[in-house]
Amino acid sequence: MEQTELQRAIEAILFAAGERVELSRLAMALESDECDIQDAANALADSLAFERRGIRILRLEDGYQMVSSGEMADYITKALETRKPPKLSASQLEALTIIAYYQPATKAMVEQIRGVDSSYSISALLNKKLIEDAGRLNVPGRPIQYRTTPDFLRTFGLSSLEELPQIDKVSLGEPVSVDETEEMSEDMEQLTIEEGK
Repeated sequence: MEQTELQRAIEAILFAAGERVELSRLAMALESDECDIQDAANALADSLAFERRGIRILRLEDGYQMVSSGEMADYITKALETRKPPKLSASQLEALTIIAYYQPATKAMVEQIRGVDSSYSISALLNKKLIEDAGRLNVPGRPIQYRTTPDFLRTFGLSSLEELPQIDKVSLGEPVSVDETEEMSEDMEQLTIEEGK
């Protein structure tokens, strides 16, 4: 299949899916090599961005998703009469930051770094689908481990976790200062500001 035809097919599949589609699934459906699919999807994404179209193609780890352009958010909100999703509270942002950098992370790990109970924050992040259950740790009590989701990447405008700002991770077992936790959270918050979300 030639490049133009691949782009048209990818565009149609992503539009119909309405969610992230794995690269391997696209390759299987289009009977093409993953490298060819990746090249076509990236070219399509570049073309949509260059033409400042109302839609974009986002690379989310090992898949792609069609989304509306951030520049069109106000129009979409007015037309669909939807409200902006509530912002993350400071405690939720801190918990999310810790999980993003240390994943998979347990609630106890989040609480050890933050120094306060984080049950509500973790519950809220699960409800917002920014984190998910990543199995249980094989220690007494078998605590649940958490990791970020594709919704996390999309919300913060990242294509993979490698794009997170670099930080100096704290050693577990050592007390964490309020300044260190705030600095980590500010790095995450800056991502949202830069993306205009």
